[in-house]
Amino acid sequence: MTLPPAARPGVLLAIAGYALIIVVIGAWSALRTRDARDFFIAGQRLGLWVTGVATMSSAFSGFVFIGGPGLTYRLGMSSLFICLPVGFTAALLCWTVGRRLRLLAEVREVYTIPDALACRFGSPAATSLSAAAIVVGSIGYLAAQLLALGVLLEAALGTRETWGETGLALAIGAGLLIVVGYSFIGGMVAGAYTDLVQGLLMMTTAVLVFGSAVHAAGGLSQIGTSIAASPAFGDAFLEPLGRASAWTAFGLFFVFGVGTLGQPHMLHKFFMLDDPRKLRWLPSVLAGSQTLSLLMWVGLGLAVPALVAQGRMDPLEHPDEATPAFLLHFASEPLAGLAIAGALAAIMSTADSFLNIAAAALVRDLPRALGRPLRRELAWGRWATLAVGGAAGAAAWLYGDLIALLGTFAFGTFAAALAPVLAVGLCWERVHARAAVASIATGLSLNLILELIRTRTQLADSPWWPLTAEIPPACLALAASFVVLLAVSLLVRSPSHGRGGDQHEIDDDVRLALSL
Repeated sequence: MTLPPAARPGVLLAIAGYALIIVVIGAWSALRTRDARDFFIAGQRLGLWVTGVATMSSAFSGFVFIGGPGLTYRLGMSSLFICLPVGFTAALLCWTVGRRLRLLAEVREVYTIPDALACRFGSPAATSLSAAAIVVGSIGYLAAQLLALGVLLEAALGTRETWGETGLALAIGAGLLIVVGYSFIGGMVAGAYTDLVQGLLMMTTAVLVFGSAVHAAGGLSQIGTSIAASPAFGDAFLEPLGRASAWTAFGLFFVFGVGTLGQPHMLHKFFMLDDPRKLRWLPSVLAGSQTLSLLMWVGLGLAVPALVAQGRMDPLEHPDEATPAFLLHFASEPLAGLAIAGALAAIMSTADSFLNIAAAALVRDLPRALGRPLRRELAWGRWATLAVGGAAGAAAWLYGDLIALLGTFAFGTFAAALAPVLAVGLCWERVHARAAVASIATGLSLNLILELIRTRTQLADSPWWPLTAEIPPACLALAASFVVLLAVSLLVRSPSHGRGGDQHEIDDDVRLALSL
């Protein structure tokens, strides 16, 4: 898959140029990071375009640029069920949960999702569990970014040719040092403004690579003909459900549609918006940027199998090699350099977001929920990024499957643990603290258990556990979390009530913010 670095000097130049840009932004951001408010929510002074593009770039990452084409190579068109919800999730996110969170930040000191849940429910248990879910999901998502970064750097720098199997470990380690060092210095100020630059680069790259990939494979008609005629892929690859079952495809649609309402790396950006009135325009910016960026997933996801079917590309040893293999062997050198820089941008923006929200959960949310707030949150937050980064680096090295599957697990963890309590709990007063705790605990634990069964015990053919072969674990966990939230809210009385009461007590300012 790789070429000697000297054979593609433009690629190395693009990587070096990108690295220089983020160093400059990081240094500038460090001068503007004076307190915890700056570090965690960028001082709450971001405008519409910065917030919208930063939200996109924090969500679209190595999971999209590297993992997406790899998942399509394995599953066919069914992988696009992950992309389809983009048509409605931007508006759903901005005008429901995002709007309430931003208005809540107007009346309270709210920097994180657990902060918001503390204001709504007043429950240390709900706050602690949500923080734990954020740490677990962030480590998983960050591991996916580091794995994608390792695959990309290994291909671009040719480390496999020199170091063999240890080349990936070296590439992951180098990426980890860059990401953690960057986040350690600048926090969310660095992340937000870099997200803007990186988001613009990602959109430009996606459009150009889509055109190049379709052209290289002979056009859309030839792509379809080549894949359908190939024994390795066949007609099933191009069918709406691809190589997956209906349960898998629609399960992914459910998780990535409804589950978007529980993604803290996206929701966190709403706290940074300078004016809540700009929320009315945010869906257009967010949805437009997401649609453009997904062109890379679609273009490479179809072109690479077509090129393999045409005999112009060797079958991939691993599906995640789809993006770097195309860029290094079929794209022009300037486009390959730009695209690799764009992929690095996607990975960096998301990794920085996860480092910061996980650090906030560890040094702000958990200590406060336990009644022992830290006095120097900014300093502790920086050191927490090192711990989270180290854990994610180990997870990336030990993980043995597709980047997209690791990203799906992390996305599902957030979705199952947080989406029900945020989507329903912030707009329905009947939801009380016991219901929130039960829902978060159910979603988090069930997703972890089912994912462990899926990846470790290989029960796909077992007659007593057929669900692991068909339905994504996150889909079952998310559905169970919703059911538990509604059931406990309706059947279990809040301990704060009198006998005649049936609603959880909410402070007047919080009630006002959530009702507007």
